[in-house]
Amino acid sequence: MGLLSRYAGEGNSEVNRGRLLRNALMVGVPIVLLIAFWPLRTVPTGYRGVITIGGSIRGIQQEGFTLLWPWERLDNFTIRAERVDVKDADGATADTQPVKTSLTVRYSILPDKVAQVFEQYSHDGNLDSYVQTATLETFKAVTARYSATDLIAKRPLVSTDISTLLKTKVAAYGAQVINIDMTNFSFSQSYMDAINAKVTEEQRRLAADNKLKTVESEQKQKVAVAEAEATALRAKADGEAYAVKAAAAAQAEALRIQNAALRENKEVLELRRIEVEATKAARWNGALPQNVYAGAPVPFFNVSPGK
Repeated sequence: MGLLSRYAGEGNSEVNRGRLLRNALMVGVPIVLLIAFWPLRTVPTGYRGVITIGGSIRGIQQEGFTLLWPWERLDNFTIRAERVDVKDADGATADTQPVKTSLTVRYSILPDKVAQVFEQYSHDGNLDSYVQTATLETFKAVTARYSATDLIAKRPLVSTDISTLLKTKVAAYGAQVINIDMTNFSFSQSYMDAINAKVTEEQRRLAADNKLKTVESEQKQKVAVAEAEATALRAKADGEAYAVKAAAAAQAEALRIQNAALRENKEVLELRRIEVEATKAARWNGALPQNVYAGAPVPFFNVSPGK
């Protein structure tokens, strides 16, 4: 009996293990199948989901969760900003000077053009090759409009022309240009040497012009000082002449007034004559003149009678 009981226990254990395995398979297989064919999918931020059935677009899904039927497929399509580096883009100026530069173009797919881009150009939103080709063509077309000197002098205008034309080209692919960064233009060594020589000559000319202007300014200053001194001297001479003229006029006016007074009052004239004679008589020392000539005054002698 003890041996039979032991064999019976071992049989029950095998049966239990079989049941557990069967139950596990019954639960696990549906879970695996559910995970494998679960219709819930996710569209990440910065993407659009392109839902296709047999290669044909059924719809465009926004960011977030979406439910799919087993026969549907979801492709995540980026609309984030992408970057394209264009190294050594080359072109030729209007005066046939070769020119090179490097550009960095940032672009993104327009959200309303996702289906068009998916059908015609890319299943993931990568248009780098198209943008690079369009950038090279744009650079060649724009540089051909300018001479080499204008390309340098009018760099902001050149950048605007490149941006405008490139936006038009990229828009044909359903994308938009966000911004363009461009390095300095590079010309041939012979042209750069010619430019440097021209700049040096221009600097020398400007230095000579500045020196000439300095000399002319100094000469003008000297002339201005001389003219000011001459004006001052003329003014001084005019002042002195005016003073002399004014003094002479005043003296003449005084004499005129005095003569007029004398003409009107003969007694005053006679009084003056007597005063003059009195002055002469007071100064006479009593000696007769040694030489008498015609017209000379003869002194009066006071001869008293009886003496």
